[in-house]
Order: sequence, then structure tokens, then C-alpha cells
Amino acid sequence: METSTQESIRLETKDLTVRYGVTTGVQNVSAQVYDKHVTALIGPSGCGKSTFLRALNRMHDLGADIDVSGQVFLDGENLYASSMDPVVVRRRVGMVFQKPTPFPTKSIYENVAAGLRLVGTRKKSVLDEVVERSLTDAALWDEVKDRLRSPGGSLSGGQQQRLCIARALAVDPEVLLMDEPTSSLDPMATRRIEELIQKLKDKVTIIIVTHNMQQASRVSDYTAFFYVGELIELSPTEQVFSNPKEARTKEYLSGEFS
Repeated sequence: METSTQESIRLETKDLTVRYGVTTGVQNVSAQVYDKHVTALIGPSGCGKSTFLRALNRMHDLGADIDVSGQVFLDGENLYASSMDPVVVRRRVGMVFQKPTPFPTKSIYENVAAGLRLVGTRKKSVLDEVVERSLTDAALWDEVKDRLRSPGGSLSGGQQQRLCIARALAVDPEVLLMDEPTSSLDPMATRRIEELIQKLKDKVTIIIVTHNMQQASRVSDYTAFFYVGELIELSPTEQVFSNPKEARTKEYLSGEFS
């Protein structure tokens, strides 16, 4: 993949394979993700996009009968090394899920502060500062600053998703994974999230799974096309959509299969 000399690799996989029992979800994927850029993962349903994404912060450790082999490097460190704490990995590589997952009965404030409290941060001034900064970064502060003690579940769907983004940002991740973050949102809320992604990439590397080709072309700098568990192509987004290298990428984008 062609890239400028100014771009640095933040995350890299080598021969990453994920198996569910006898089923292979992802097969020998080697890929590079560049710092402070957005990489979109596209492909048909069941092609391995989300399986690949969840392997990047060891979410599969939480499931039964799932085997992950190969390597995932973050800034040159192997995240699957025996010495690596999975909890630390998930703090460095945050995750935003398809459906908003706020703690519904916890306050907006406590939703954002949850990760900090988990790592032992108790000082109120520090919590206050990080909560405000994270909600601001998630483009939510102005909407909720006067109701921080209200339950997270009282927000609209789009606001809840931005709250989840704020919660992920509060622990200062190096990479933010987003698994179809707008699929359950209306067009207006979707647009807000897309605008937010464009702003956030100045601070954090983002990898987003999306079924929406227009969304991938709008928000990403690079696009990876997955098919039947394999990475077919990973190139600058403009190239993928205008002149893909691989015939299968072109066929998928032209609607010849889905």
C-alpha cells in the first residue's frame, strides 16, 4: 500500500487468525493501520470485519471456544504477549459498539468517569476535568453540562452513542475501534457521529466497521475490504472506490455480490 513518508504505523497485524471452534472467522490477516487516520473495514455480512476488529483489543478473550493466533502490535508491542494485561490492552485500544451501551442507571458523569475509577482515579478535580474534556471531545458537553447527574439512559440514541465515545476517550486510548457505530441511529445522529470521527482523528487512530459504502468513503482515509475471512485489499480510500487493485473489490463495490 502506498503511503507518505510522514505517516507512521500505529497498529499492525501479522497472520492474524481467529477460529470459533472448527469455524475460521478471520484467516491470516496482515495489515497496517496508520496513526491519526481513519481506516474503514468493509465487506459483506459475515466476512470477518467485526471478528478482526475485536481481535485488536483482545475482546475474544472474553468468549468461550475462540482461538486467536498470529500477532497484533501496538507501537511495536505484541498485545498477545503473555506479559500483556488484557485490561490494559482494552484501555489503550478502546471500543464503541454497534448499539449504544451506556450504563443506563449511572449518571452521565459516572458513565464517563467509570474507566478512570476502575484504574484508581479518585480525585474529584481530576475526574471533573476529564469528564468535561471527554464530553467536549465527543461533542456532547454543551448538551449535557447542566444535567450531568441525569441517568445515561435518559439521553437520545445518538447522544447515548456519543456518551459511549466520551467514556472510551476518558482513559486516553491510542486507538478507538468502532463497530458499526451509526447502524442504529437516525440520519441526523449519524451525521453528528461522522463529523465527530473527522475531528477525533486528530487525537486518536480510528478503525471503523461499516456496511455503508458512502459512510466509508466520507469518513475514512484508508479502506480495507474483507471477503470470506480474508483481507482482499487495504488501500487509500480514494483509490479503493475509484480504482481498486483487486477484481473482487471492484465486483463488491459495483454490487455484483453482497
